[in-house]
Amino acid sequence: MAAAVVQMACSYRGMLAVRNTGIRALIPGLVSSQFRAFSVTKEPELEENPYYSKYEEKIKKLRSAKPQEYKARLEKSSEVKKEPLGQSRQAEFVKLMDQEMDKRGKAEPGSFTKNKTLESILNLDMIQDKSGAEIGELWMHYFSTKDTISAVIPGSTFEIMISRAKSCPTFLYALPRNEGYEFFLGQWAGQELHFTSLINVQTLGQNAPSQLVLYHYSDLQKDKDVVLMTAEMDEKFIAVHEAQCLANQVQLFYAAQRHETFQLVETFNHRPAEFKHMSVIAELEQSGIGQKDATN
Repeated sequence: MAAAVVQMACSYRGMLAVRNTGIRALIPGLVSSQFRAFSVTKEPELEENPYYSKYEEKIKKLRSAKPQEYKARLEKSSEVKKEPLGQSRQAEFVKLMDQEMDKRGKAEPGSFTKNKTLESILNLDMIQDKSGAEIGELWMHYFSTKDTISAVIPGSTFEIMISRAKSCPTFLYALPRNEGYEFFLGQWAGQELHFTSLINVQTLGQNAPSQLVLYHYSDLQKDKDVVLMTAEMDEKFIAVHEAQCLANQVQLFYAAQRHETFQLVETFNHRPAEFKHMSVIAELEQSGIGQKDATN
């Protein structure tokens, strides 16, 4: 397992470039203390971010529509980057994320389907006589022709995942990019898992929209011992193979048999000051998930 070093624009903590060994990561804790919607003029610090161009239009809209809020966000970002190494603000961040998720039923951002049910996808009456394995095969075959991802999760595995999600609903994921890694924040809301990029959170705060949603259906868990998963994504920001990489990380961290792996999730949620971003990268390198999924 190769060790990694983080190199990034000082004003941005959403991207990691993996280079050589033996150097301590240069990221303090999480940037913003809020989660969920986007704005910018010519701000050199933001424009140094390798992902700035991807979000430039939304950043400009925020600056134009809410200049005071935009200014406050920049000032807050400047304060955060002055924090000493290892400083973390996940505790405040997680609290605000939970508040936003409580509002999810009132206003779902983006074009994602509200209250998406298994019955809206699958005729449940027609599969009652089929085994879990047969249903899983039908499910995977159906989505093999769609521009999305899908999975069939054993009931016992999902039980572990959802139980852990209730006590640890938030986690930081690292998505391999050509430049290194881009961080994404994942937040469970019942059996849905919403992702948004860290730069999204940094610039849009509580209004940052979901860019990927994983839907887990446990309707057949009791009788067929399977949980079916599919997803919706904003294709402007996340490709199908990248969504697959994030979904694989969910099972890696939330269904882990190795205690040290899930311990990262527990630390992020309950002991945020102790959380180390590079531990996520190290775990991915050890599992091989990042290299395998990012090259698809």
